[in-house]
Amino acid sequence: MKKSNSNNKVLTPKEIVRELDKYIIGQDSAKRSVAIALRNRWRRQQVPPELRDEIAPKNIIMIGPTGVGKTEIARRLAKLANSPFLKVEATKFTEVGYVGRDVESMVRELTELAVNMVKKEEQDKVQQKARDLAEERLLDLLLPKAESKAKDKEENQVQDQTSTREKLRQMLREGKLDKRLVEIEVTAQAQVPMIEIFSATGMEEVEYSIREIFGNIFPQKKKKRKVKVPEALEILTQEEAQKLIDLDKVVQNAVRLTEQNGIIFLDELDKIAGSDGGYGPDVSREGVQRDLLPIVEGTTVMTKYGMVKTDHILFIAAGAFNVSKPSDLLPELQGRFPIRVELDSLSKEDFYRILTEPENALIKQYKALLATEGVELHFEDEAIWEIAEIAYRVNEQTEDIGARRLHTIMEKLLDDISFEAPDLGEKHIRITKEYVKEKLSDILEDENLSRYIL
Repeated sequence: MKKSNSNNKVLTPKEIVRELDKYIIGQDSAKRSVAIALRNRWRRQQVPPELRDEIAPKNIIMIGPTGVGKTEIARRLAKLANSPFLKVEATKFTEVGYVGRDVESMVRELTELAVNMVKKEEQDKVQQKARDLAEERLLDLLLPKAESKAKDKEENQVQDQTSTREKLRQMLREGKLDKRLVEIEVTAQAQVPMIEIFSATGMEEVEYSIREIFGNIFPQKKKKRKVKVPEALEILTQEEAQKLIDLDKVVQNAVRLTEQNGIIFLDELDKIAGSDGGYGPDVSREGVQRDLLPIVEGTTVMTKYGMVKTDHILFIAAGAFNVSKPSDLLPELQGRFPIRVELDSLSKEDFYRILTEPENALIKQYKALLATEGVELHFEDEAIWEIAEIAYRVNEQTEDIGARRLHTIMEKLLDDISFEAPDLGEKHIRITKEYVKEKLSDILEDENLSRYIL
């Protein structure tokens, strides 16, 4: 369980919580639970091999209203662990047209993400070498080797060619050739017929095999393009990087990464809990639970990169559970989510902290956005408290959408400034408590209006 830190250090639970604190306000119990779950992955790798496979991941159910940080906790956790991460809504599998095998699609998507992650890591390792090779190819295009039949001129021509090539290399690195066009040969993707097999579980491999066969029948073609030198250098660098990496090794590592470090975030789990109360063409909620069960328990899914085991993928589920309860889930599924944490609704103080403390705080975002127009925003402390108060009250009066309410309020508050920013004469703008009240008080007082606008 290597981390994405520069020193590749394995984080302790306390360190994981500290990292999560940089982006998520409050929700300490949820942070503790995911930190322990992540650390347990590292611990499992340290136990003897004969016991390692027996230790199942401790999957988590997060219970709480929308907008309180459930998805963000899972996403930031995956980033910390440098793990492939996929968010999927459980209700997706109740839609018309889905059959049982489609539940496996989340494992295939997770594997695809892992392959892209590993491929990028491998490309980064060979980036400098690829760029050097691309530079040589580009210089060959800019200065084709002169052919001469006269032997006595050959030596002088080679020396001249080398001298000119080095001058060109210097000009290329200094950006003096950036506007020049060169003709390069690029790979054109062959048009493979679109094929889709509507079949029962277990036929996925047939579909992939047929696609692969057609891919070989229609080989890749080359076509010539005229592009500017910087673009040509990028295209050639990518081509050289592809040649330098071992794709078989990439796939092998990606499958291992998926199986050992993958995280799937199952949102809206509460929507498939409980008995089916209505009628219609949708797939039954209990049916979706039964389809999810083997994936969460541990099964083998066929992907185009080979077989992927789900035994040690970490599942983090989430839901408001207003109508249903976790106990309404199938007993077998409940047993696979042993850890349950409740997330708190956000208070006025939480909203203030969300606006100011995180590294990606909304106020910091708006300041940075408007700074691109030369506008310098300054928020008075009282104004920030007023925004927090309004967000809290609107959530109480209408639907509680958590921290997402701040996005709607900030957009409404800064609407005029954002629109006028390029033409403003005064580039230093102070947001006061009075300004906030002026912009938002009418909407706050009219509950019907706030339902539509906020």
